[in-house]
Amino acid sequence: MAGRADRGAIGADIAARTDSYFTRTRKILERFGDVRATYAIFLRRPVLCAPRPMREWIEAAAKERGIAIELTLTHDEGAEVPANKPLAYLSGSMRHLSEMETILLQKIGPVCVAAHNAWRMALALPKAAFLAMDARHCAGAEMQDMMAYACSVGGAAAKRAGALGFIGNANDATAHWFGNAKGFGTMPHSLIGYAGSTLRAAEMFRETFPDEPMTVLADYFGREIADALAVCARFPDLVAAGKMAFRLDTHGGRYLEGLDAAGSRAVLERHVPGVFAAAGREVEARYLAGPGVSAAAIWRMREALDEAGYGKARIVASSGFGPEKCRTMAMARAPIDLVGTGGFIPDSWTETYATADIVAYDGVPRVKLGREFLLPG
Repeated sequence: MAGRADRGAIGADIAARTDSYFTRTRKILERFGDVRATYAIFLRRPVLCAPRPMREWIEAAAKERGIAIELTLTHDEGAEVPANKPLAYLSGSMRHLSEMETILLQKIGPVCVAAHNAWRMALALPKAAFLAMDARHCAGAEMQDMMAYACSVGGAAAKRAGALGFIGNANDATAHWFGNAKGFGTMPHSLIGYAGSTLRAAEMFRETFPDEPMTVLADYFGREIADALAVCARFPDLVAAGKMAFRLDTHGGRYLEGLDAAGSRAVLERHVPGVFAAAGREVEARYLAGPGVSAAAIWRMREALDEAGYGKARIVASSGFGPEKCRTMAMARAPIDLVGTGGFIPDSWTETYATADIVAYDGVPRVKLGREFLLPG
């Protein structure tokens, strides 16, 4: 019986990756007797409920071990969960659940935080669609899958509140979370470097993918406006059909072509007079009119496209978009059609940690002093 828990792929993974004190606890329980334990799973910060990776792993582990585990979610998928409120209660053999705790928490904490961040971003900029471009920032395939799922949960919650939310992501493997067959995207900076010009990169893309819409990176040579207009002039049919977009990814060390600090402020005063009076903090002022992809840069690109008769060309913004930058862009009514973002995980990894406490042993309520708030109501 004692060896059964270690059989199978999941059992082997648990044996190798669980914290050793849980393994020792299992051995003590095998000697002195098992009990039915009920765990409360929670985070210390507000999140959205995104339980599927944990739930599916628990179901697979229970099936492999031939045991019954009862999982009771306290919130629906995509619902807001306050800090320190249980996301779920988990009941079953303490002998088994004890050594499953390490891995099951890995599959719930970061996902719920990422879903919350995606939701906050989409709500902060409700008139722009979002594209999840997080894969290259993930620590492997499992995290890539969890983050895409999280963005789909956060995006769906934002859509229910009236925002456009997340429409897709950048790779095929996780596109299904957004109801898509494939990931979105056209060209990286490296293709433009290879082609030698932004226009030639666009031509190469069009020759290779003649039926695809096209999003062209405009910042490689620092000629965002000039290069965008040249591409529009080369492909007016794509512009007229609404199939041409330009992605601004200008780095924070310089301004968009033709802008400086004073010019950026002037652009915003033309389109959103008084916006600087509403910006009470330095970070907001930087997002409004600083270097990089600022609200002023986006407005200036929109101006240039419209003035040249390319009003149907769309603007994709990327580079450092999180909830705060999204809020500032909304304040400036920045004409963004799509945001490409990978900033779902907070700067501090401590915020992604889920934890669990046993709240009952064989049906008798008992919890660590100070955690009485976890007891079922």
